[in-house]
Amino acid sequence: MKKIPMRMCLACREMKPKKELIRIVKSQEGIFLDATGKKNGRGAYICNNLDCIKKCIKTRALNKAFSCEVEQSTYDKLLEDFVEKDN
Repeated sequence: MKKIPMRMCLACREMKPKKELIRIVKSQEGIFLDATGKKNGRGAYICNNLDCIKKCIKTRALNKAFSCEVEQSTYDKLLEDFVEKDN
């Protein structure tokens, strides 16, 4: 039996299988959604639903996850990318 990698959502703090979550990456290019889950950089995970995205923005969870100040424009871009990805 193969072990399923589990990750914690930044917003709701629930442990879920890695494939069910969206990876957000901080690299030298900036902070962005990683659809492949394989890009280089520090990763953080969030549930694939709008409520968790909004909660992440409201609590500014990426600031803590990446140990740096994340600008509001970056959060806005992540929300935009998520909405585009869903359509």
